[in-house]
Formats: sequence, C-alpha cells, structure tokens
Amino acid sequence: MARHRFDIVQEGSAALAQVAPHIVFENLAKTYTVRDRRVAALEDVSFSVERGEIFGIIGRSGAGKSTLLRAINMLERPSGGTVRVGDVDVGALDEDGLVALRRRVGMIFQHFNLLSAKTVADNVGLPLRVAGLGRATIARRVENLLDLVGLREQAQAYPAQLSGGQKQRVGIARALVHEPDILLCDEPTSALDPETTHSILGLLRDINRQLGLTVVLITHDMAVIREICHRVLVLDQGRVVEHGDVWRVFGAPHADATRALLRPLRQGLPPDIAARLVPDRGAGRADVILTLRYTGAAGTPGVPLRMLAVLGPRARLLQGGVERITGHAQGELLVALPAEDYDEAALAAADHVEVIGYVPVHA
Repeated sequence: MARHRFDIVQEGSAALAQVAPHIVFENLAKTYTVRDRRVAALEDVSFSVERGEIFGIIGRSGAGKSTLLRAINMLERPSGGTVRVGDVDVGALDEDGLVALRRRVGMIFQHFNLLSAKTVADNVGLPLRVAGLGRATIARRVENLLDLVGLREQAQAYPAQLSGGQKQRVGIARALVHEPDILLCDEPTSALDPETTHSILGLLRDINRQLGLTVVLITHDMAVIREICHRVLVLDQGRVVEHGDVWRVFGAPHADATRALLRPLRQGLPPDIAARLVPDRGAGRADVILTLRYTGAAGTPGVPLRMLAVLGPRARLLQGGVERITGHAQGELLVALPAEDYDEAALAAADHVEVIGYVPVHA
C-alpha cells in the first residue's frame, strides 16, 4: 500500500486525551415532514468522538442512531447544528469536498451490500476502479486487505459462496480500500449469529489497534457495546440521555432508556426464589435475599474476596458473576443468608447492597 498503513501498530485509546477530538457534533438536529407533520429524528445532539477510539451509539429502533451516523459523511443532511471532522465543517463542503471526505470515511453496513455477480476481489477493488487507480495498485491493495480480514483464499469466490461472517469481512475490506481515517459501522453484526458476531467484533478491534482508525459503531445490543467500545452514547427519541465510558454506563446507568437496554444482560430473580419471596421477615425463621452490586468505581483490579467472607459461613451464593469492562471489575451477586446474620455495616464497602426480600424457612 502507498503509505504502508497496515504495518502500523497502535494501542487504540492509550493517548486519546492528548489530541483534539476527531469528530464533533454541536446542537445537531434533524426534522422530517411526514404527512404534513414535523417529526424530530434528532434534537440538540452535542458530543465528540476522540481520535483513535471505538465509540458506540446505542438506542432502540427509531431513536435516531442511523440518522446521526450518516450525518458524519452527509448521507443525511441535518436540519440544524454542525458536524466537524477534524477542523472541517462537513455541512459547508461542496460536492467535490464531500467526495474527498467520503474517501476518508469508510462505512460498513448491516446487510453487506455486495455485488452478487462480482468476485470477492472485484467487490473490494470496485471503489478504486471508480476512482481511476491503476490495475497494479488495485491488485496490491486488494491483496493486502484480504490478508487483513482473513479472506485471501476466497479472493475469487462469489458472495453466494460465502457465509454471513465472510460477507461482512468483504464489506470491511471494501470500507478500508481508500485507507480512511474513520470507519462507520451501521449495525455491523445484527444479521450474524453470536459466534460470528464475536469474530467480527474481534476483527474491528484489531483494525482499530493496528491502523489507529476512529471507529463509530451503532447498535441496539448492549453486549456489542460491552465487548468492543471505549465510550458510549445512549439515544432515546432523538435526544442524548446518557454518555460516558462504557464501564461507568454499565455499572451505574442513570437513564431509564439505558437501564431498559441493559435489562437483557442482567440476571433476573430466579423463579423459585421469586415465588417464595415476602417483603418482611416475620416472626419465624427466614433467609434474607440480597444483591451485592459492584460498579467498578472503586478502581480495584477485582472484587476482594473478603467482601464475600464478611457474609459469614452460612451465606449462600444463589447466582451472579463478575466481569471486566475496559479494566474495571463489575457485576452483581444474589446472596441468601439467615436474617439474624445480616450485618449491614459489614457490607458497607460494596458499591451497592439491596435487600430484595425474605424467604421463610420452615423447620
């Protein structure tokens, strides 16, 4: 490749705070007219994306995610506000300026958008042929990209011969063909099974590290955000309702929309416990049911086991777990112990302790 960018190794987010933001949104708005009625897709959206990070935008269907993503390269023109890439006001560019910008901004899609009558190599090289590059340059760049995404052996295959994950790898290679600075990902894994999703997210993470690209990804799946993103923005009905480091948003969500999106990842109360749960201890023997939540805010590399030891020898772990998100340990444990053993003060070091209720114990 002309600049040998695929030999560059960077650590992604290590120096994010040392450079100016790569993409800046200021008071962005987008309004549609539907049957003589104005519908706001985006309202007063302001935030920035740091250079070299993987930034996630999440929200339910109709939240405005795709509209926001496509404003970066002006596939959707906002009704108000500005989008800047570096020091360039994207909305002020003429047609030639937009063409130049779009070559710096690669984009991958949910449904791959491959040409069925062309081979893998031809699909990847097509944007370069349209741009008028020479045959040797195209062949060299396509070969390097297919190596990068693990499809060298499929260069002469056709899309119908590929799995869904392979098709998305072709889409990723095609998006990188102009050596962009920014990669936009529009629901890149929503059409894939869980194993393939994990593989594609790993590839995107490797590309971010190796090439130093800024990656902006939209999804409706918090599991995708958890696996790959450094920071996340939550959209609800066209407005920003939450924004921050992924571990902070997961550990202590503030917005109702965020909590709703996280709910599928949380373990609910087991049905056998829920069926017997009562709000008060009563006069007889009972177990108290507790949740111990760790948000990662303490900054320790893990959850100290002494926090479990203070529950006493008669405590029982019913369900739960701890995971690491960008180096922060967080999780939730559901615990039962005899009500007379419960010592609220001893558990004060946990980020959050909640009494769920009581389960009567019958002799």
